[in-house]
Amino acid sequence: MAHLLGAESLHLEVPTKVVFDSVTLGVAEGDRIGIVGRNGDGKSSLLMMLAGRRDPDGGKVTMRGGTTIGVLDQADKFVDGETVGNAIVGDRPEYEWAGDARTRDVIAGLVKDLAWDAPVDSLSGGQRRRVALARLLVGDWEILALDEPTNHLDVEAIAWLANHLKRRWPQGQGALLVVTHDRWFLDEVCNTTWEVHDRIVEPFEGGYAAYILQRVERDRQAATIEQKRQNLARKELAWLRRGAPARTSKPKFRIDAANELIADVPEIRDRVSLQSMAVARLGKEVVNIVDVRVAYGDREVLDDVTWLLAPGERTGILGVNGAGKSTLLGLISGDVEPTSGQVKRGKTVKIATLTQQLDELEEHLNDPVRVVISRLRTSFTVGSGSKAQELTPGQLLEQMGFASAQLSTPVKDLSGGQKRRLQLLLILLDQPNVLILDEPTNDLDTDMLAAMEDLLDSWPGTLIVVSHDRYFLERVTDQQYAILKHHLRHLPGGVDEYLKLRAAEERESEAAGQQAGFAGSSAAASAQQISESSPASALVLPPGSAERRAVEKEQQAAERRLAKLDTEVKKLHARMADHDQSDYEGLGKIGDELRALEAEVNETEERWLELSEQLG
Repeated sequence: MAHLLGAESLHLEVPTKVVFDSVTLGVAEGDRIGIVGRNGDGKSSLLMMLAGRRDPDGGKVTMRGGTTIGVLDQADKFVDGETVGNAIVGDRPEYEWAGDARTRDVIAGLVKDLAWDAPVDSLSGGQRRRVALARLLVGDWEILALDEPTNHLDVEAIAWLANHLKRRWPQGQGALLVVTHDRWFLDEVCNTTWEVHDRIVEPFEGGYAAYILQRVERDRQAATIEQKRQNLARKELAWLRRGAPARTSKPKFRIDAANELIADVPEIRDRVSLQSMAVARLGKEVVNIVDVRVAYGDREVLDDVTWLLAPGERTGILGVNGAGKSTLLGLISGDVEPTSGQVKRGKTVKIATLTQQLDELEEHLNDPVRVVISRLRTSFTVGSGSKAQELTPGQLLEQMGFASAQLSTPVKDLSGGQKRRLQLLLILLDQPNVLILDEPTNDLDTDMLAAMEDLLDSWPGTLIVVSHDRYFLERVTDQQYAILKHHLRHLPGGVDEYLKLRAAEERESEAAGQQAGFAGSSAAASAQQISESSPASALVLPPGSAERRAVEKEQQAAERRLAKLDTEVKKLHARMADHDQSDYEGLGKIGDELRALEAEVNETEERWLELSEQLG
């Protein structure tokens, strides 16, 4: 593969430590590299040095002449007063960007629900992130450097982005560098993983599952790696191989060795013991939601919802932003009253919610971490049955990644990830028996996510999770529900089923929109006939003329052809995704067919625009 980008003997220091010391790396065509590591170890700094956005203190970064690189920062910056459309396509004329297949695909995939002339300043964080992504992806780049691209994106947008990146470049061309804590995304997109740790960058072949497998083997052979970290990785590998075996289909190394390595690792959760403990703590009745409807004025949010939460139930909730997920959580916690229907909670139920706002820490900001924890409980039980274990607050903090020196740090001086972990510990130490997690993975690196998952594996209670992190959702819950068209629907097929249902909803909406568009076109044509005598219509073909009928007929034929071409393009994309990725000749033929179709689409669209101008 042709070399694109290289780094030689990189050295980087910050006031308190050396981040990198003599790091040498290379990026070639076809590389799709995921960068992982603990918060603060230098992932974003490495990405920005490679992208030319940050100068190293030593060493150099070189790029092949003429190579273009597009960069997505963690901060989404826009010009004051800039509109969505201007932010994405600038001042390019509509016929130019609308005729570009990639631009149309990006706009449809990321911002189709946003008003084109809406000020970016008025958008939510998630909407601004999508606009920033769209602005970058409409460009033609040989290398993309993405820093946390999935932040604030929902499950659908993350799935779209993964699919876009997989087919953005032909096989063996282009390069991707991505820093993300989204492990599903890493598995779906990357063919190489770089782990940043201890001033070095260690490469691994394959995506996240492959990286975990190789890291476990590395840790097993290296006696210097701490036992706790090894056990977490082994446990996660057990889930990857048993719960989702397709995840490890990409690596080229032997799977038999991995199976032998985890042969003695038990199932990630002892469901029988946890269920028994949950019943003992909760009784048989937890929260019963029966025939509930919730509306705010004329806006209906939930309708005909019935859900009987069981002791020990572990459920994930999916839905687009604004679908009613927070309202559903509010019904469970008691913060939302139903417009109609009934919500009944068991007498022994004690509900706690891990919110996105870090509210639990407000009163403790000036206190050291050790003092905050010691005020609550002297011990905490993890595990169940014969494996139950009493941990002191200090041991629990250590399990969640707090070093002994950090125990004396005031809460206000902790990083975002440390505050998130402390927030969860405060809630668990209060011993609730129903736990609601609202986007719990924010600000956590992959190792800390694994530690949180390990802690939740031994937690005996009813767990409700709302998260855009697909990996986390599938890892800690046993079933998923979705809010679709105001109704709560069970998803036996999990997240994949949800994405299929949402795609079907989108197709229905598009079909309805096309019908409305045709009706609008007819009304516009009638208005045109009324004002036919005006000077502005001097170049428009007169109604009823033979020339106009011929043009109308040709335009209708062009519309039918565009619809057919769109279907054929989607089929080719599906063929390319399902095709053997090592069959370069076969992929090349599919790519040739795709380019020929896209060229015909462009020609047909240009002709349709010409005909539209003649019809007025």
